[in-house]
Amino acid sequence: MSDACKSCASSATCSPKEKETCAGPSDAGLKNRLSKIKHKIVVMSGKGGVGKSTVAVNIAVSLSLAGKKVGLLDVDVHGPSVPRLLSLKGTVPHVEEDFIEPVPWSKNLWVMSMGLLIPDEAEAVVWRGPVKIGVIRQFMENVAWGELDYLVIDCPPGTGDEPLTVMQLLAPEAKAVVVTTPQGLAIDDVRRSITFCRHVNANVLGLIENMSGFTCPDCGKTYEFARTGPGQRLAEEMQIPFLGRIPFDPEMSRSGDEGFAYMKVYPDTATAKAVNAIIAPLLALG
Repeated sequence: MSDACKSCASSATCSPKEKETCAGPSDAGLKNRLSKIKHKIVVMSGKGGVGKSTVAVNIAVSLSLAGKKVGLLDVDVHGPSVPRLLSLKGTVPHVEEDFIEPVPWSKNLWVMSMGLLIPDEAEAVVWRGPVKIGVIRQFMENVAWGELDYLVIDCPPGTGDEPLTVMQLLAPEAKAVVVTTPQGLAIDDVRRSITFCRHVNANVLGLIENMSGFTCPDCGKTYEFARTGPGQRLAEEMQIPFLGRIPFDPEMSRSGDEGFAYMKVYPDTATAKAVNAIIAPLLALG
């Protein structure tokens, strides 16, 4: 039985073919691919709807604009968002028998997502855990990232198969960035994400409070909502670094819908400055 099967609650009902798929690539090939990547940043959240994919994309773009070589891997099998966020829908990566070429977004940023491999965007991916685990393992080994300063991994919400697989494959080098919003429902679930990271021995780089306040598109001033600051208090409670607050900007939402990089188009806004402050500790990793 593979290590992935041991950690999967569905393994008892899997067919031999599913278990073979789940076993994935060899450890040697995986280690060789990952050895060329300096830092592995896993962006995660226990709650959906907190803007996690938008944060992951803008972190990756910001790092690339700072001159770093960056890969962005979207492991949300059922709801991949990265192709839309970077206007890559319809782009098909080059696939060979033993490797996949990531799609270039710029000279410093390359992207891979299940959304790039499914031509029909209305097609549902109906896979059980072991098959998803096998695909993520193949993404880790077979995507030809080359030499990277950072690999930013956008995980789906929760603490299920996808984030667990990522953390296990990247251990002990995985570094988590956890995203929340000020709402109490999000805070409750994000607390569990931090505990999850401790269970799998993943280092937590810090917590981001997204959609914290509102930046007026006319005057550029940021207004506080009635409830701001729970993210910082959660970070203090869980004894992890607080990376900062990202105010909501309507242009950030529009950039995601229209597929242009907010950090490149609006570098001087309060929201962009907040993102740049957040990536400062990531750049300090060297």
